[in-house]
Amino acid sequence: MRHPQLLSVETTALLVIDIQDRFVEHIYEMDRVIEKSRLLIEAAKLLDVPVIVSQQYPKGLGETIAVIRQALPDSALILDKVTFSCGQDDQIVEAIEKTRRSQILICGIEAHVCVQQTAFDLLAMEKQPHLATDAISSRNPNDAQVALARMQNSPIIPTTTEAAIMELVHSSKHKAFKDLSKLIK
Repeated sequence: MRHPQLLSVETTALLVIDIQDRFVEHIYEMDRVIEKSRLLIEAAKLLDVPVIVSQQYPKGLGETIAVIRQALPDSALILDKVTFSCGQDDQIVEAIEKTRRSQILICGIEAHVCVQQTAFDLLAMEKQPHLATDAISSRNPNDAQVALARMQNSPIIPTTTEAAIMELVHSSKHKAFKDLSKLIK
């Protein structure tokens, strides 16, 4: 029996929020967000964890950046939105519900807007949001820090990329462990 707050491949979906072209130059430590998000996507591919990607108004903010698009599994859904919260977009809510997953691992931007609103709306949907805090940021580092602190004072669960991957794989005996170990080193 595992603790219900630990991620598992059977119950987790990955939600990648708004890692788009026009944000790249403006987000604090964006290189870190991109690399950690890419690692989460690669792990999700190896573990058959569903991946949903949101794009905030791509006509104005550009598409999901190439390095993220190239890492995605063929089964990933890339969905456009105009609401800040993924939980307020019918198409994305439907995609999340179709996964039949209760735990949603989140990476992306911006922490204080789209990520935060999505995480709280996921709680309202009776989902368990997990924040890969090292794969989340904002333009202003203070905005990200305050948003992460606010979310951590709720049932939203903070984690890191490596911790999430190790929870998903669960054991060094898992068939994907060696490949995942190479990813995070």
